[in-house]
Amino acid sequence: MKIGLYFGTFNPIHVGHLIIANHFAEHSDLEQVWCVVTPQNPFKTKQSILDNHQRLEMVYLATKEYPKINPSDIEFHLPQPNYTIHTLAYLEEKYPEHEFVLIMGEDNVVSLPKWKNAEVILERYPIYVYPRKISGVITQDSLEGTIKKVDAPIIEISSSFIRKSIKSGKNIRPLLPESVWIYLDEMNFYK
Repeated sequence: MKIGLYFGTFNPIHVGHLIIANHFAEHSDLEQVWCVVTPQNPFKTKQSILDNHQRLEMVYLATKEYPKINPSDIEFHLPQPNYTIHTLAYLEEKYPEHEFVLIMGEDNVVSLPKWKNAEVILERYPIYVYPRKISGVITQDSLEGTIKKVDAPIIEISSSFIRKSIKSGKNIRPLLPESVWIYLDEMNFYK
């Protein structure tokens, strides 16, 4: 089975994440998309991040009606801070019958050379890139062999915008799956 790995803190997961995950699940050669909840991104501060299991619960709630999109807590069980290369090696060992593909936005491709063992990732794993509004457009010609730019919707919703909006009392309900909105409201998160 060919599985797309969509990594993120999902703090919180929002409709933009679902649109991208569903696009890859329905309009590419991927058979499933796993939303891999990242415990601690080495490039982000931990202070604004909800507990791992609360974020996993939101991903579960958001994806339960999408059979091709699954939440994954795989990185919760790996030493922290964790790096994508370690997760890929672990998954390859645990699921040798699957082929894994990374899903990332154009903005992350720009920072890819800074990733731990980036050259190994580029050599061994396909990377499917979805468009983002960023300066310096990345063209397919400028990408390395294993990187493929996919014609997907451009989504400009961010979890940080959602957190700030909730904190300032704004109604951002349309930006979240209904089940996630209810959970956030009941738990009084980000207020």
